[in-house]
Amino acid sequence: MSLTETDLLPGTRRALTHRLATGQVHGRAPSVVAAVVRGGRPVWVEGRGSVDGAVPDGDVQYRIGSITKAFVAVLVLRLRAEGLLSLADPLGEHLPGTAADQATVADLLAHTSGLAAETPGPWWERTPGALRPALADLLGEPAQVHRPGERHHYSNPGYALLGALVERIRGQAWDEVLRREVLAPLGMTRTTLLPVAPHAAGWAVHPWADVLLPEPAVDAGRMAPAGQLWSTAADLARFAAFLIDGDERVLDAEAVAEMRAPACPPEAAQWDSGYGLGLQLLRRDGRLLAGHTGSMPGFLATVWTSAEDDLGAVVVGNSTAGLPVGALAADLLAAVAEREPRIPAPWRPLPTVDPHLLELAGPWYWGPVLWVLRPLADGFLELTPMSEGQRGTRLRPTGDGGWTGLNGYFAGEPLRVERDPTGAVSHLDLGTHIFTRQPYHPARSVPGGVEEAGWRVP
Repeated sequence: MSLTETDLLPGTRRALTHRLATGQVHGRAPSVVAAVVRGGRPVWVEGRGSVDGAVPDGDVQYRIGSITKAFVAVLVLRLRAEGLLSLADPLGEHLPGTAADQATVADLLAHTSGLAAETPGPWWERTPGALRPALADLLGEPAQVHRPGERHHYSNPGYALLGALVERIRGQAWDEVLRREVLAPLGMTRTTLLPVAPHAAGWAVHPWADVLLPEPAVDAGRMAPAGQLWSTAADLARFAAFLIDGDERVLDAEAVAEMRAPACPPEAAQWDSGYGLGLQLLRRDGRLLAGHTGSMPGFLATVWTSAEDDLGAVVVGNSTAGLPVGALAADLLAAVAEREPRIPAPWRPLPTVDPHLLELAGPWYWGPVLWVLRPLADGFLELTPMSEGQRGTRLRPTGDGGWTGLNGYFAGEPLRVERDPTGAVSHLDLGTHIFTRQPYHPARSVPGGVEEAGWRVP
């Protein structure tokens, strides 16, 4: 049997099966299903345990809890992409009258709104949403436990408000908007607000005996955007592929990369974890993972992706606690990355040659420090320092002859190409950092000037 570029080797598949099997046994989970994504498609899907007397497969639904938040974040970023809101807008500008009027949309996405973590009692995850019929019922006193933007404080009601924001702007229930704008384009036909057979039942496992207790599966009502969705390992594998590469029908790759970028500082003792725009971030064994964990009574789920490795991993199970789905998904992803490291795409020349970009390519000096500027196949630029310990930046064209930095120190900073009276490139100005073709070129606009005597021997 021949293997394609995305197929897994038999030894890797056995390692994945072994890790899943030991995870299910040690976690004492009634059932668990996992998937690994590579090259934009699932390359391994397997279940353990039993649902309705059979081993579950990638088509069996499980409740995915807070992974729902990542979907809501996608809907909000779509509104931003259409110019219907800015992430800097106060929520009250679009959804007035809540306790979060002064928090920005970005604050809510990144859990820096300062809102309370939970609704007033009784606990929303085990009680019907009908107990909280209005937005005003989602927050008690104090509704604000920190100043907006002060710190990361996970807030379930905050995402309920984002769901309401989507409904206000779209004029339609958030789950219907989700189905039409995200799920349908991505082919996620088995992701729904309420369970659709075949689906697993939610169970609590006794801490000291191998017996089960059924958990309630209530409709969370207005709190649904915080954790209501049901999905399958196969559907979440499609979502993982989207979180790696984006999809022009939903959100482009640049917007998805923005979701994966840290949007708030982590707690002082948690420098290996953080939060982006609707996505949790985790640094594990030197690998940056982005995705989300989820839990609801009777269910646990995780989606992790590593864009650098072009890998994603999904784990869903039907146990309230005990099954370490986050660690399990990270282990599955790492098993493939370590046994079968990503093979880079073949080098190819640029599809077209832009003389203006070619004119910029090559060495540039910031003071005495050498940098190299390269045009990329996607029309962007890459500016890379040749000194160790420094990181470069990618630059996106702004359409007016300029560029904007996308990452690192120069993220968001403008790059201007300055020319002399003859039209030749004189120097580059990147956020007031002047780059010249020679170190401290005397004829260029180096801040502070350059001594006329030039270089010397002391």
